[in-house]
Amino acid sequence: MSSKETAAVSQLLALLEARYALRVLWALRDGHAQTFRLLQDSVGGITPNTLNTRIKELREAGLVSHASDGYCLTPSGQDLLKRLSDLQAFAGKWQQSQIKKTAPPVVGPGR
Repeated sequence: MSSKETAAVSQLLALLEARYALRVLWALRDGHAQTFRLLQDSVGGITPNTLNTRIKELREAGLVSHASDGYCLTPSGQDLLKRLSDLQAFAGKWQQSQIKKTAPPVVGPGR
């Protein structure tokens, strides 16, 4: 990977690592615009101030836009989530492997 590509990835990861940033994007993934209040409820646990900050950052990054009916993903934001869609499948498999690690061993009869 070139240094330019590395810088771009680092910049995107820094944006997405911000508290609640991915959750805001994830809440908008269905394509329906959400008002500020609905988005706050969808994300859960986020303060209005933090949500305002995340929305501002995501709008400046070109991932979220605002229209008369509320906030929604831009085509770039939709593309990002499409690329992250494998995350849901991976998360399910990963969660199952974590459960298996913490489950007590099954002991057969007579042992």
